[in-house]
Amino acid sequence: MSQSTDLINVDTLAQELATIQQTGSKRIALLGSRHVPITHQNLIEMMTYALVLSGNRMITSGATGTNSAAIRGAMRADPNLLTVILPQSLERQPHESRQQLEKVMHLVENASKDHMSLAEASYLCNKEIVSRCQQLICFAFHDSGILLQTCKDAEEQRKVVTLFYFD
Repeated sequence: MSQSTDLINVDTLAQELATIQQTGSKRIALLGSRHVPITHQNLIEMMTYALVLSGNRMITSGATGTNSAAIRGAMRADPNLLTVILPQSLERQPHESRQQLEKVMHLVENASKDHMSLAEASYLCNKEIVSRCQQLICFAFHDSGILLQTCKDAEEQRKVVTLFYFD
């Protein structure tokens, strides 16, 4: 193993240890696939609920599946500790998401990206979310290109990244 690799691993481990030992609240981003079985959504909702009850601030986006489950959990625990950043305007979100999103106190719309494809706007949205967090928790499939790139970007910014695969 090269010396530079050893340094990166030590730096990463030190950062992860500092984040784990931090007793105050953290800004945690939770992102993931839209295509999630209901049992997994329930687990994500419970995990988010517990994280918010512990005083952590949650940041997510407005998609169905993982993000919707995170929103439900955070809203049950403390709606004031949830920020949802949309890739585009609220009007561009699916109807089933809009009903939930209209109840979110801290909702950031990106109407200036309405002209972009959803994939392009989502990637930029994820970058904004990562820039606001200390830790990223991501639920993805091995072929979830945008989510995996978001995790790589977060690691390059020295964020603590926890990546769960569904497959």
